Amino acid sequence: MQHNPKMMRWAVLLPLLSVFIWSLNIAVTRYVTEYISPVSISFYRWLVAFIMLTPFMLPQLYKNRALIQQHWKQLAVLAAFGMVLYQGLSYSAAHYTTATNMGIINAFIPVFTILVSVFILKEWPNRFALLGCLISFSGLLLVIAKGHWANLLSLGGHAGDAIMLAAVFFYAFYGVLLKKWQLKIPLFISVYVQIFFALLYHLPFVLYLGLDAINAQNVWSVLYAGMFPSLAAPLLWMLSIQYLGPNQTSVFMNLMPIVTAAIAYCWLAEQWTVYHSIGTALAILGVLLAQKKAPARVKLMAE
Repeated sequence: MQHNPKMMRWAVLLPLLSVFIWSLNIAVTRYVTEYISPVSISFYRWLVAFIMLTPFMLPQLYKNRALIQQHWKQLAVLAAFGMVLYQGLSYSAAHYTTATNMGIINAFIPVFTILVSVFILKEWPNRFALLGCLISFSGLLLVIAKGHWANLLSLGGHAGDAIMLAAVFFYAFYGVLLKKWQLKIPLFISVYVQIFFALLYHLPFVLYLGLDAINAQNVWSVLYAGMFPSLAAPLLWMLSIQYLGPNQTSVFMNLMPIVTAAIAYCWLAEQWTVYHSIGTALAILGVLLAQKKAPARVKLMAE
């Protein structure tokens, strides 16, 4: 597919906008912890997205009903990993750690994806991936230890980082299962059905824990979460893949911890320290190395 060179230059803005929206969402997640519970904002976020998509998706649901009937079980599993476990744990982690740390830990999704692929896709990582994982994890541990390795022994002080690590781990499952199943279903139909299941999964927690009221202090955070990171950013990212290709687009994700830290520094007055700089550099270096292609991919099991 041929694209206008001038349009290609403008296309660079697409992944940059996506990364900014997702980075700002991490800061919003940290900011709103004082005003709304994790279950409440997670439920409201997907409810807002569901309401906004419904007028556009209802006609498409009928046209694609055969595909939905064929793949609803996979979509239900994807919703559990990507929209409930990942997002729900992220909102919980925000109560115990900083947006800066959340942004850095979030950058480890490609590394965790490589590890999960070993068990689900039976793909053994190449030497670059193994070395990249080791470098990335050293950077991660440095951030969690706050620059002093002895701090790792005080396990109670890392609850938020541990919860965020679990969230990232579950999101890696989401990505690997998407790759394994290769569902032939339009993107926004897939997202819409997943949001429906996400709302269903939230109901037991809502009934047990209750919902916080939407008020002047949290309404803009709820609306932002429901509209921009849930709908606008994925659309921009999809367009970026269309214009720039998946490999070039994925590189921009490495900017996320830096953009998140900048927003958190300016808005939330969080500190950016030497160990954050070193840890982030090691994380990005490791991720770039882990994504380097080897001449041939080795399978754990024979075809």
